[in-house]
Amino acid sequence: MTATKPETSFRPQASFSSLSVRHLNSLDALLLVCVVGVAILVGNSVRHMLAPLSSPTMAPLHLNVAYLPGYALRTTLRMFAALALSLVFTFCYATLAAKNRRAEQVLIPLLDVLQSVPILGFLTFTVTFFLGLFPGRVLGAEFAAIFTIFTSQAWNLALGMYQSLKNVPDELEEAARCFGLTSWQKFWRLEVPCAVPSLVWNSMMSMAGGWFMVVYSETITVGNTHIVLPGIGSYVGVAITQRNIWAVLAAIVAMLLVILAYDQIVFRPLASWATRFRLEVGPSTASVPEPWILRTLRHTRLLSLLGDMILGVARNLGTLPLGGRFRPPSQQGQPVAARWLWWSVWVVILLAALEQAGTYASAFYTSRQILHVFMLGCITLLRVVSMVCLASIIWVPVGVWLGLDSARARRAQLVVQYCAAFPANLFFPIFVVGIIRFDLVPDIWLTPLMILGAQWYILFNVIGGTSSFPGALLEVGRNFNVSGMLWWRKIMLPGIIPYYLTGVMAASGGAWNAAVASEMAQWGDITLKAHGIGSYIAQATVEGSTSRVALGVVIMSLFVMAMNWVVWRPLSEYAYRRLKFS
Repeated sequence: MTATKPETSFRPQASFSSLSVRHLNSLDALLLVCVVGVAILVGNSVRHMLAPLSSPTMAPLHLNVAYLPGYALRTTLRMFAALALSLVFTFCYATLAAKNRRAEQVLIPLLDVLQSVPILGFLTFTVTFFLGLFPGRVLGAEFAAIFTIFTSQAWNLALGMYQSLKNVPDELEEAARCFGLTSWQKFWRLEVPCAVPSLVWNSMMSMAGGWFMVVYSETITVGNTHIVLPGIGSYVGVAITQRNIWAVLAAIVAMLLVILAYDQIVFRPLASWATRFRLEVGPSTASVPEPWILRTLRHTRLLSLLGDMILGVARNLGTLPLGGRFRPPSQQGQPVAARWLWWSVWVVILLAALEQAGTYASAFYTSRQILHVFMLGCITLLRVVSMVCLASIIWVPVGVWLGLDSARARRAQLVVQYCAAFPANLFFPIFVVGIIRFDLVPDIWLTPLMILGAQWYILFNVIGGTSSFPGALLEVGRNFNVSGMLWWRKIMLPGIIPYYLTGVMAASGGAWNAAVASEMAQWGDITLKAHGIGSYIAQATVEGSTSRVALGVVIMSLFVMAMNWVVWRPLSEYAYRRLKFS
């Protein structure tokens, strides 16, 4: 980990008390105007959240393009509010799982279950809860929308930070002990810096996953409850209902502009800053260009001073001598009686939960109904497997070709990040129009919709794996004239398999979640359905049937967990043991 402070860091030119108007430059004035303008817009948007649901000030949603900037701001605020909650959840959940062995035995399997639950399956339960928590207020619907986006962002952030905390190098742990750091100091000065690159990257991917949920989080329909919150997602929903293809295209353009804006203003500077915390020093860290927003801020005076003051306060908080002195974990195992007691408690809890689930199932479901939903799950499983295989056939060769050239890889990674961030469900109406126009079979032609957004994870990870492939092995292959299928089987594929499996696991999980949206697509008063567990859950959500939603969510979760435990996890462990470069 690099210990030197880069030249791009903020350095105050004067104390805050001595800074006067004559020291400000034109950039300070321009950026201050921008900050004040954004603060006013944010305050106006937050004010509307406190209004009653039936307030006459809640104007109906307009498809006029002039309203799109305001809707885009409302949606962006929800996205970043959900991301902030996801980071708070990540720091609490992942840290507890990494620091407490008993908590780890419960929290990590629970995280696997939460990742398996289809996100849209939360809507039926969360909408009722939040509307009841804030009865008659827009705030309840806003919290329901933010929580829906949160469920698409939080799990991968928590898992990424957990893995980073568990993989802190031993020599750095020993250095922390030698310097006498307390547990608080070690967390903020060693463990969090080690997790920063993962947090930044997963935040970008979480925003990508959140955009997919925008349409469904802002247009809430559960039974007789129908709420439309102003935003890009609800704008698209109204455009689909009115079959206004030009409004959908306008929303797509607005979405691209919003993604470009926050990527340049927020994530590019964060990605550049995160290179300070890489554990290795090499060309990958030195070749990252400085974003234009950082160059601009370095030429300001007031804002650079404020930034340095904030960073100084954060450093001081991280050095507070809180907690006990850090000691390496004891190698002595727990007493046998304590382990038996711990597992006995969890067995009792599991048996009680199974007994309650059995009682509920016997009261609301028949064996024929459960078998029917299971068969629908098998149909969706066939779709997921076929789409993952098709995406692999297309994108693995493309990813290898891009990754073999460093310049192409850098340009491609930027493009892929934009593609992954763009919500693929905005293209659903275009597919629906095509299916209706050419009288195609929905069971076949709705299937590609589930992989539209998820396929980019495969491409990005393959590009990353190929870019890090040892050049010496490629040179050996060229010297021995290895080419064609032999080159793929003996050189390239074994080297990128670990990266490919990481991408295909993410793509598979994304395809399962997208099934709820893609197996039941709507265009105006025309609704297309494909047989599968996704359309079953979507239809039950619209009808407000909580019992049917619960049955579909549980069976889909079991399918996803079975694939993870039976297929992806064993393959990943094998690749880690046998196909990892030392």
